[in-house]
Amino acid sequence: MSLSSDLVEALSPVIAAFDTLDIPYCIGGSVASSFHGAARSTMDVDVLCEMADEHLGAFLSQFGRDFYVSETAARDAVERKSRFTLIHLPTSFKVDIFVSRRRPFDKDRMKRAAQEKLLTDHPVSVRMTSAEDSIISKLEWYQRGNQTSERQWEDVSRLIRLLDDSVDRDYLRPAAESVGVSDLLERLISAS
Repeated sequence: MSLSSDLVEALSPVIAAFDTLDIPYCIGGSVASSFHGAARSTMDVDVLCEMADEHLGAFLSQFGRDFYVSETAARDAVERKSRFTLIHLPTSFKVDIFVSRRRPFDKDRMKRAAQEKLLTDHPVSVRMTSAEDSIISKLEWYQRGNQTSERQWEDVSRLIRLLDDSVDRDYLRPAAESVGVSDLLERLISAS
């Protein structure tokens, strides 16, 4: 997959920090769905990680003047298992760090993520969320947004059409049930 060099420039130090500190992570959101074929432009990248309090100080110390991050927001996100943002100042790309709630779906998503190369002039190797897990995550975001985000729905619709018979429906259905989006998954499947 070809990504803008700006996104890779913003993401590479974050991946290096996760790898250095041995913090499990995977790339999700629009970057993952684009990787799996449903491409669209984005100015942010979503990363799910298993960060704990003891990781945070060392993680934040990996970023110099090129990044803005609120330490208070990061500590709060780790405590509440929510999200904080790193902003790469030279490119204005946002890296949204989602701290895993360790639900069964989150654990499965981490286990199923595969090492992939994002190809640009300078390839970067990352743990990428599977196509099926991208679908479930985006359906969950669509539901949280009161089913109003046409962008999320378009992403999952394109992705399921592109995958067609290769999509693992035996995995999708229980995963959708575990996060409460079975009705949306069935609607998506019947519309494809």
